[in-house]
Amino acid sequence: FIVLSVLWVGIYRFVPPPITITMLGDVISGHGVTKDWMSISRIDRDMTRAVIAGEDSRFCSHSGFDYAAIKKAFERNAKGGHVIRGGSTISQQTAKNVFLWQDGGYFRKGLEAWFTFLIEHLWGKRRIMEVYLNVAETGIGTYGVDAGAQRYFHHGADTLSQREAAQIAAVLPLPKKRAAIAPT
Repeated sequence: FIVLSVLWVGIYRFVPPPITITMLGDVISGHGVTKDWMSISRIDRDMTRAVIAGEDSRFCSHSGFDYAAIKKAFERNAKGGHVIRGGSTISQQTAKNVFLWQDGGYFRKGLEAWFTFLIEHLWGKRRIMEVYLNVAETGIGTYGVDAGAQRYFHHGADTLSQREAAQIAAVLPLPKKRAAIAPT
């Protein structure tokens, strides 16, 4: 497992992930998959800023895990209520999106931690952000910020306005329930 996972992560350091388990789920359920890989150097910088601001403000400084956010989420969830707060970083979400499945559980979380450790050490922050921006679900059957920009704004992620970037970033936590045209 260790050798195979290191090889898998090593390959994706240079090669875009062709498909993910979540994408396969959309194909099986009949939604199809729309995705357009765009290098991070072409994606409008406002998109990267919006994702960091909305998803993981400590992305550039943590080693894959934001222990303060995890602690805060644990404390809030321990109080009860129907809304469960997450503490996942962009690195953890990338590991989950690329290598694993969406449902939780301790086993999946353990694998997510392992793959997060690997991508942090084998890819680096720039590649993690590039992969995240290209595999994150931006709507039902829509993956990556370029496909999301095409879907919602009819132009590529290389020409997003600040508002459009923020609207796409607002979709990322709940892409099957939110639309970038009118996020709540």
